[in-house]
Amino acid sequence: MTRNINTLLWLLFAVLAARLGLAAILPLADTTEPRYAEIARIMAHTGDWITPWFDYGVPFWGKPPLSFWAQALSFKLLGVSEFAGRLPSWLANVIIVYLVFTLRRYLHPERDSQAATSAGLWAALIYATTALGFLTAGTVMTDSFLALGSTLVLTSLVVRLQGGPMVWGWLFFIGLAIGLLAKGPLILVLTGLPVFLWVATTRRWLVLWQQLPWLRGSLLMMAIAAPWYVLAELKTPGFLDYFIVGEHIKRFLVSSWQGDLYGNAHEFTRGTIWLYLVAASFPWGLIAIVAFGVSRWRRQPAPQQWQPVEKGVGGLVLASALSPAVFFTLSGNILWTYVLPGLPFLAVLASSLWPRELSGRMPASSLAAVLTIPMMGIAAAGWLTLHPEQLKTERDLVAQVEQLPHMSADNLFYLGKAPFSARFYSRGDAHAIAQEDVIDRIESGNLHEPMALAVEKGNTAMIRRLEDLTRPIEENRRYRLFLLKPSSGNTATSFQEKSKTGGIDYNASNDHPLS
Repeated sequence: MTRNINTLLWLLFAVLAARLGLAAILPLADTTEPRYAEIARIMAHTGDWITPWFDYGVPFWGKPPLSFWAQALSFKLLGVSEFAGRLPSWLANVIIVYLVFTLRRYLHPERDSQAATSAGLWAALIYATTALGFLTAGTVMTDSFLALGSTLVLTSLVVRLQGGPMVWGWLFFIGLAIGLLAKGPLILVLTGLPVFLWVATTRRWLVLWQQLPWLRGSLLMMAIAAPWYVLAELKTPGFLDYFIVGEHIKRFLVSSWQGDLYGNAHEFTRGTIWLYLVAASFPWGLIAIVAFGVSRWRRQPAPQQWQPVEKGVGGLVLASALSPAVFFTLSGNILWTYVLPGLPFLAVLASSLWPRELSGRMPASSLAAVLTIPMMGIAAAGWLTLHPEQLKTERDLVAQVEQLPHMSADNLFYLGKAPFSARFYSRGDAHAIAQEDVIDRIESGNLHEPMALAVEKGNTAMIRRLEDLTRPIEENRRYRLFLLKPSSGNTATSFQEKSKTGGIDYNASNDHPLS
């Protein structure tokens, strides 16, 4: 058994270390990662820890600040980099891994035994090697902190029901506070739904009341989370209306909601969230389904690895695993990350389907399943490192401009809008400029400083006109970069004459939404 535990420990350590290493290699690619990283960078730069800023002077009301606090603090301590931005999510994931281990151990008939430790490590390893669990472990996003909060809440309740100390009762409410500061009231739904289903089916209302310090715990939760909400509304009036009503009601019930200030609605067929759950839990979700089906077909008895102290604890774990998918079933405005809070509990359930893995040498098939996602991630990262042009990132283009003589990122302009990655890697110096403004500066000879102009490749008319003046000095997946220098007098006239006959419509919009 000791050998088995050591194997699981080394595998878990290797997976977590590999994910941490990948966080330092790949650049931030549009749109999610650099978007949130830039918000955190502005927070660190301005010292404003109350209001997250979408851009200087533009408040970001879409999410509470917990993830931004963590990332901004990381920037303060380690400097602005991809690794510093991703480290907080990795640390949150490490805590989730520990909670999965603890939950599975408490569900074992002999929680202090080596067998319980082995079962806990097996469950933690399953979670860490799911597709979405591995991906979000080193990604700049808010979902990791929501998952941390929900996992802490529901794990605390199960541990208390299994006879754990009262400290877990207090951690229940701290988890709620974490969720409120990470994503908002959604935490109350994602955790309240499985708890309600459990007490409604088992009639354990009194037990639920006795296991948690409801009054003092609620006060602790409010003391942690409420002050920021009050301060945010006072500083930027209108926040609560947009965030509570818009982001938590209209976003999920109105698929074509037009009130989103910071992104585009995602319209999918109702029920798509269940396909996301299968994809997010790969390969373990499919393996668990097959294993369960085979055991039922063979009429094999369920493995005796559960020892519930209270009635229906296994059902509570199952409800915790499925509650995100259930909640978002009728929503068309979804992302696959929405199922993340359920994955820790799916891992706990899946771990119970392999009783032989916990007492003997790990079969090659199980080792292959463990390594599937990590090896795919390492291979993809290696390939992208060799082919960075395949990523939608402006890291290299910004660096190219900064290496030009007498140039800096302040000389970099994007036609239409600047991508989030350009804003992040330029430390907020990259500009957006209207096409009409560029044309006016060139035609009037009002270009007094060199301009590095990035033009989307789809804007072929503008590219052709610029190529008549100068050759592009750089290009990436999305943009061609032109270096425009102050005219000597003939350039403006030449460009003006060509523009009159070239058929380009300078009044047409060339803005393309970021995906």
